[in-house]
Amino acid sequence: MSTPESGNTSESNRLPAESSTSMQEFYQLRRELLLITLALTGVIFVCVWVFYSLNIALNYLLGACTGVVYLKVLARNVEQLGRQKNQLGKSHLAIFIGLIIVATQWNQLYVMPVFLGFLTYKGTLLVYMFRSLMPSNLQ
Repeated sequence: MSTPESGNTSESNRLPAESSTSMQEFYQLRRELLLITLALTGVIFVCVWVFYSLNIALNYLLGACTGVVYLKVLARNVEQLGRQKNQLGKSHLAIFIGLIIVATQWNQLYVMPVFLGFLTYKGTLLVYMFRSLMPSNLQ
């Protein structure tokens, strides 16, 4: 006859394994999103340089690099969510606010390319979503 304690023990033994698997999936997703973001940044940077100018392309690159930092900080906050924190912090928002303030105050920077560069990580999310919806990924 099984006791409630023995049922709890088997469940608690499974939780660390499930947690480990979930964290491995999280790290894989984080790595994939960063690689897609870097690839998109490179392609878009070259296109902007060809069709506009190096100055505009560098403005875009500044925003895109800040977007990558934002994505990494957000991923770190999500990683700590279950273990150390109960809610997400607001530090990642300071990155965006700081970027826009610098872009508006510095005469050599154009706000629109910097802002669109920052949003490159959103394009990454769209690419990831479309890739996950493709029928070849169904198992």
